[in-house]
Amino acid sequence: MIFNRNNKKQVVALLGAGSMGTAIVRRIAASKKILLGDISEKALERVSADFKRSGYDVETCVVNALEKKSVVAFAKKAADLGPVMYFIDTAGASPNQASPEHIVNLDMVGTGYAVDAFGEVIAEGGAGLIISSQAAYMYPIPNEDELQIVNASTDELTDLPIVKNVAMQNSGFAYMIAKRVNHLQAQRAAATSWGERRARINTISPGIIVTPLAYDEFNANGEGYQAMIDASAARRVASSDEIADAAAFLLGEHASFITGTDLLIDGGVIASIRTGQFKLQG
Repeated sequence: MIFNRNNKKQVVALLGAGSMGTAIVRRIAASKKILLGDISEKALERVSADFKRSGYDVETCVVNALEKKSVVAFAKKAADLGPVMYFIDTAGASPNQASPEHIVNLDMVGTGYAVDAFGEVIAEGGAGLIISSQAAYMYPIPNEDELQIVNASTDELTDLPIVKNVAMQNSGFAYMIAKRVNHLQAQRAAATSWGERRARINTISPGIIVTPLAYDEFNANGEGYQAMIDASAARRVASSDEIADAAAFLLGEHASFITGTDLLIDGGVIASIRTGQFKLQG
C-alpha cells in the first residue's frame, strides 16, 4: 500500500538512532522523508521498523560518525532524497562508556564533520540541532582557548592545547570540553557555512535524561547522580519527550530568529552548581 503519493518531500536526517533523536524526529517528520543514520545496522532495522509501523517514510544509512568520508556520504544521501530541511545530531559517547580519545573523536570531531557536511547540503530555510549536554557548563574554558576553537577547522581541533593538555586527562574532562566545543561549532556554522545558505543551527544541552544509554552512567555513579537530582530545582530527571518538545520549537518556524545559540534544559542543575547548592566531585 502506498501511504503518501506526494513527491519531493522534505528530508529529516538523524545521526544517531537513539531514543532522544527518534523522539525529536517523531515531532517534526509527519509527511516528510526520514533518513536514519547510525553505526549499528541492528539499531537502524529496529528503529526504522518502528517508524514504518507508525506510517512514516523512512530510509536508513550505516554511518561511522568517526570517519569524515562516511559522514559526507550520509549528507549526500540525504540531499539525493530531496531538500534537507532538518538535521539532528545525537551521536556521542558518555564518560563512563568510552576513553578520552574516543569521546574527543566522536563527540567533538565527529560532530564537526557532521556540521561541516550538512552545511554543504542544508536547504534554504532549513534548521539543524546538535545535542550537547549540561556538562558543557561545568568546565569554564578560557576566552583565548574558545577563540582558538572557533577559528580552528574540524581537523585541527585535536591539536589545540585545551584538547591535548586538558581533555585527554580523563573521560570527564573530555566530555565537558567536547560538549562546550559543540556550542562553539554551532556558533561558527551559524555565522558562516549554514548562515550563507540561509539556514539555522543551534544546540540543546540536556541535563539528566532517562534513556537506555543513561543507565550506564547511573550504574557507574548512582550516588553522584542522585545527589545532583536532589540538589536541582526540579528535583527530578526528565524524559526524551521533554527534550523533543524543545527541539521541535528550535527546529520550527517559531524559532526562525534563533541561530547559533544553546538551550540548557537541566531542571536547574547548573544553577545549583553556580550557587553552591551542589558541588561537583573531582
